[in-house]
Amino acid sequence: MRVHFIQQDYWVLPGEYLAWAERNGHDTTITKCWEHEPIPETVSADMLVVLGGWQSPATTQAECDYYDAEAEKALIRKYVAAGRIVIGVCLGAQLLGEAMGGTFAHSPEREIGPVMVRLTPAGREDPFFDAFPDAFPAGEWHNDMPGLTPDSVIIAQSEGCPRQIIRYARYAYGFQTHMEFTHSIIAAGLADIGSRLNCSGPFIQTEEELLDYDYSEMNAMLSTFLDAIAGAWMEERGSAD
Repeated sequence: MRVHFIQQDYWVLPGEYLAWAERNGHDTTITKCWEHEPIPETVSADMLVVLGGWQSPATTQAECDYYDAEAEKALIRKYVAAGRIVIGVCLGAQLLGEAMGGTFAHSPEREIGPVMVRLTPAGREDPFFDAFPDAFPAGEWHNDMPGLTPDSVIIAQSEGCPRQIIRYARYAYGFQTHMEFTHSIIAAGLADIGSRLNCSGPFIQTEEELLDYDYSEMNAMLSTFLDAIAGAWMEERGSAD
């Protein structure tokens, strides 16, 4: 497969998404938005992964000159219309929701660090999550959450956020959660903005807790989802051919 990443900021890396692609021998390309690389205008990959960042879908180019929300949403719509796999992560999930006609919203609680996430009844019926337990740990670093559409389905929720994973189309999923997090990503994020967090709450962990956590379990679960969605897409593609 060909996998393309939209990376908003230098430390918000693809993590397990990229590791999975490399383990499976997929070709990968990355648009580095913070280096002012333009958002592609055409569908050139089989899977599009839109990563997170400090911005929101409402952030303007006057506020962040390298970030073009409208261009990202336009690309997402093209990928969905072409029947390709689209995965939005955190900000990317919010952009996916907006591209599909929803409106992002503030989450009831701010979450930073792993929290327990639970599959909804619809999530337990989704074949791409067959390998997931009913409840599982998932990384977080957000204030907002994706919008819903008439056709969207909530796959997973947490106590602090009712929209952790959302299915927007057969091959389009929004992950408000960061199951791709690794120790190195967390360390880079804390080095960049940790001293400016200045927040507390029931779902916010300390820097020490964030750095001590073992993210491998959530990485492994994310890989089962990626195996399942990519396998189904390739099988369907092969049948069509």
